[in-house]
Amino acid sequence: MRGLLLIVGLLAIVAGLFFAGQGAGYIHYPPVQPGHFTMVDNSKWIYYGGGIAVIGLILAFLSRRR
Repeated sequence: MRGLLLIVGLLAIVAGLFFAGQGAGYIHYPPVQPGHFTMVDNSKWIYYGGGIAVIGLILAFLSRRR
């Protein structure tokens, strides 16, 4: 159980940082296409990604604590 919690936490950290990087405009993947939804340069994804990364940190911490 601890190993699974750590893996999920680490994946959440990576995904959250990726989303925040897209929202901040540092990561331009996938390329922006007119008329399609994109997270690139959309500032709300900085906050969503940061929240996901914080949840991942909490999960990783809890997996090491027990």
